[in-house]
Amino acid sequence: MAQALEGKPGAAIRLGYARCSTVGQELQSQLDALAGAQCTRVFSEKISTRVKERPELEKALTLAREIRQAAPGQAVILTVVEMKRLARNAAELMSLSATLQADGIQLELLSGPLTGVYDPNGAGAIVFAVLAISAEVEREGIREKTLEGLDAAAREGNHGGRPTVVDDDKLAAARARHAKGESVTAIAKALGISRATLYRHIGESA
Repeated sequence: MAQALEGKPGAAIRLGYARCSTVGQELQSQLDALAGAQCTRVFSEKISTRVKERPELEKALTLAREIRQAAPGQAVILTVVEMKRLARNAAELMSLSATLQADGIQLELLSGPLTGVYDPNGAGAIVFAVLAISAEVEREGIREKTLEGLDAAAREGNHGGRPTVVDDDKLAAARARHAKGESVTAIAKALGISRATLYRHIGESA
């Protein structure tokens, strides 16, 4: 499925990027894989998935742009071990796709079902679109499973601790139960939150 690069073998310049969370993960296996892919330079960072900015990725993209500007005919490839090292959701994936397309930078995945090199200005653009759709579908699936889990846990009386923040999924579950006629008191108890907090979030007055 991947596109073969034109020109002599090894003519493309590969810039590697590795990322992992700051907790419970290590970079070395990614760095080893990127070294095996003969990357000219590797950028790496340990950064939480909650942090939007990824300075080392930006440095990799900046260098790729500079190489392309200095030598427009030179193939430049951004190489990662797997797609999730680059993008954490559909919005990030689409933004990255637009950046690579605008700058003529190719993307290489070293593992997974889409292993290979893709040109976002050619047939590879289809791959980016499919991945974005898949990411969005996966996100919705996770949200649905979360709601189902909350509802099942509440029915079994497993309420856990009392969170200080009501997230979107818990709020959606609360509204759904309230719409079915369940009392605020019962819902608050089931979800492990205070009645005052629930009243505030569903827009009712005590």
